[in-house]
Amino acid sequence: MGAARPDGFHDLANVFLAVSLYDEVTATPAETLTVTCEGPDADKVPLDRTNLAARAAELLAARHGIAPDVHLHIAKDIPVAGGMAGGSADGAGALLACDALWGLGSSREELLEICAELGSDVPFSLVGGAALGTGRGERLAALPVGGAFHWVFAVADGGLSTPAVYGEFDRLTEGTDVPEPAASPVLLDALRTGDPTALAAALANDLQPAALSLRPSLAATLAAGTEAGALAALVSGSGPTTAFLVKDAESAETVATALIASGTCRTARATTSPAPGARIV
Repeated sequence: MGAARPDGFHDLANVFLAVSLYDEVTATPAETLTVTCEGPDADKVPLDRTNLAARAAELLAARHGIAPDVHLHIAKDIPVAGGMAGGSADGAGALLACDALWGLGSSREELLEICAELGSDVPFSLVGGAALGTGRGERLAALPVGGAFHWVFAVADGGLSTPAVYGEFDRLTEGTDVPEPAASPVLLDALRTGDPTALAAALANDLQPAALSLRPSLAATLAAGTEAGALAALVSGSGPTTAFLVKDAESAETVATALIASGTCRTARATTSPAPGARIV
């Protein structure tokens, strides 16, 4: 990750890898734009126009000169405020759902333009799979993946503000020479060959020191997963969810069980990657 730009964003070389945890967004006709939500931590999801799903409906409708009259219902499964782009996934899902409901037939390019306007992570939430994100993360280049990778995600109590974590990154790196961001060739090769051991050795997150500075307790979660046999442990995105790469499905269950037993996280979820992006079901 690069230093802060004049516009406040940071240049990134972000390797996105979608995992098989999903929210479900349902769009139905309504007299006005409304958002409802159910599932874990649904009470923490904004139901006003700040919700990315609502903003997606508004932007799509505005492009086509129609009213954004839709009821969007979000069934949450992706951790809320956990650094896993759950809100971005909801935005991408709502965009597809509204496009289908309103019979607009928008092109992929138009949908991606709206995604980029919604936020840096939203384009990848639409595309899925694996991709290298540059710029502020919105410019995507697909990456080949040679096989399935197994992960465990430990969900922390409470959230971490993404702007606060980026601000802490700026504070911690103030006065230092922050290099231009570049993707690790070793990491890209490990993805291409499907080698979890090689991928584990190459994993890194430039935001991790900032997340740990704001939430020191995450270090105990990382240690618990490593002690349980994870090949690698790191903060997911801006946190506070932590990610553990493991050898196989059996190892994933072992690590998830150990993390829950450690008392250092609220829950732990085993999953795989790569996974598709937003789609109509």
